[in-house]
Amino acid sequence: MTSKDSRRLRVKKGIRKKVYGTPERPRLTVYRSNENIYAQIINDDEGKTIVSASSRVKAFAEFSGTKSQMSEAVGRMLAEKAKSAGVEKVVFDRNGFKYHGRVKALADGARAGGLDF
Repeated sequence: MTSKDSRRLRVKKGIRKKVYGTPERPRLTVYRSNENIYAQIINDDEGKTIVSASSRVKAFAEFSGTKSQMSEAVGRMLAEKAKSAGVEKVVFDRNGFKYHGRVKALADGARAGGLDF
């Protein structure tokens, strides 16, 4: 594990001490790899994922745009799925990543899609 990864995991621990998903306000967590972005809405009381979205689905196979544009589209898709599952408000968990670039684009897309956080 690189020092960059260990730093992110240390920051993640600090975030997770404060951020907790309840049934009324579940946790929206983001994971960013080099090529893709993944997002889940989780109820931490039950330990269950309510909805998830990622850039690896067939809808993004022919996507032609930047990774930030793809992240925003994933955020919008997640917001649509969340609304159909009855989730309106979430708490955002950036998972140790900086709130910048693709993570910010996903959050902006989710807000544009109707999620409140």
